[in-house]
Amino acid sequence: MKGAHKETLPVTIDENLRGRDFLSLHDFSRQEIEGLLKLAQELKGLQKAGKPHPLLEGKTLGMIFTKSSTRTRVSFEVGMYQLGGHALFLSGQDIQIGRGEPISDTARVLSRYVDGIMIRTFAHQDVVELAKYADIPVINGLTDLLHPCQVLADLLTIVEYKGRTEGLKITYIGDGNNMAHEIMFGGAITGMDVVICTPEGYEPSEEIYRLASEDAKQNGGSITLIKDPLEASRNADILYTDVWASMGQEEEAQKRIKAFQGYQINEELLKVAQKDAIVLHCLPAHRGEEITHEVIEGPQSAVFDQAENRLHAQKAIMAATM
Repeated sequence: MKGAHKETLPVTIDENLRGRDFLSLHDFSRQEIEGLLKLAQELKGLQKAGKPHPLLEGKTLGMIFTKSSTRTRVSFEVGMYQLGGHALFLSGQDIQIGRGEPISDTARVLSRYVDGIMIRTFAHQDVVELAKYADIPVINGLTDLLHPCQVLADLLTIVEYKGRTEGLKITYIGDGNNMAHEIMFGGAITGMDVVICTPEGYEPSEEIYRLASEDAKQNGGSITLIKDPLEASRNADILYTDVWASMGQEEEAQKRIKAFQGYQINEELLKVAQKDAIVLHCLPAHRGEEITHEVIEGPQSAVFDQAENRLHAQKAIMAATM
């Protein structure tokens, strides 16, 4: 109705985030990340209460996928719908990027059609280039180097279970991949003690370890690299793992299964962690490899709350930046 009063939604959005790209948690201050977590909690509360929150009414998110997905596609698409906007699925095979169009051209064209871009792809440099040439916010839905949307959801889950991040010990066991990298950034910036436990030859990037260590010093956290899973898990508040062979590494699967023997979250590791430790996994999980069926289905598993929180964390990212 014309002239009708429009309800003010009880959400807190940091105006400094408007128009920003979301490529890595390393690009944000602790205050900004904590602001996103607060916004995610507020949006989750509205959704659970069945209260509409059309913060992005009339806006469109272009979603570029060159890597297949379950959680990323569904959570972003549903999230945009709940925020009152529209999400447009753009397969790498369906748009001209897949036929050799320069990323810079795609960025400039999409900037004239949509209000934000989410991209899930292989090379991190492609996302950096997309953000460089786009006039609208670009969100990193995942690259081989980093996975900031997942770790923001992880931090939200940790806050829900533990009430804080400051001073907690999070132990990641497995491949020094994009998850290990972003956990180092997210944990360091929010004052956590991060332990990364990998087999020989599968360590995280030295550059990201250096940058995350600097973040940790500034925020009262720490980054430690350890080889022994039992020692790494001792007194941990959070145990975290990921698949041993990520998308695109299928041909290495057998070699990796051999290399990662013993790097599994199981009852033995849970026994040396804190009694109230929670278990996280970004999914999909290969039960019996990086995690046992008993642990992922056990009382200390927060895996499916963590998966749900992708929706709420990403809604916060979109609402704040778009």
